[in-house]
Amino acid sequence: MGSFKLGGMTFGSLFKKPETVLYPLETKTPPAGLKGHIVNDVDRCILCGICQKTCPCHAITVEKKARTWAIDPFRCVQCGSCARACPKACLSMDPAYTPVATSEYVRVLEVPDQKAAAAE
Repeated sequence: MGSFKLGGMTFGSLFKKPETVLYPLETKTPPAGLKGHIVNDVDRCILCGICQKTCPCHAITVEKKARTWAIDPFRCVQCGSCARACPKACLSMDPAYTPVATSEYVRVLEVPDQKAAAAE
């Protein structure tokens, strides 16, 4: 019985479209519910540090004096707890695949000073 099923699956796969794609040249459409990666709208960010405190894997670093917000995408587990905890809702989960990288990096974003921009 088992060999007939295996033969049927093998014979059927000859006439179907392959499941694999030539990644990164081709990509599949993201499935529903894919969390993707963190995106920060730095214009709304107040550098409160709540995202850094709620991150379970310590992937986010907030430097108030340097006015930078940094994330290590290789430590991030895409749980979304930082996006839920953000009081200004400047963090969101982008439902797309994380870009391909050949080496580890930390993405650092400069947060503009709203008070200095309002004074000008």
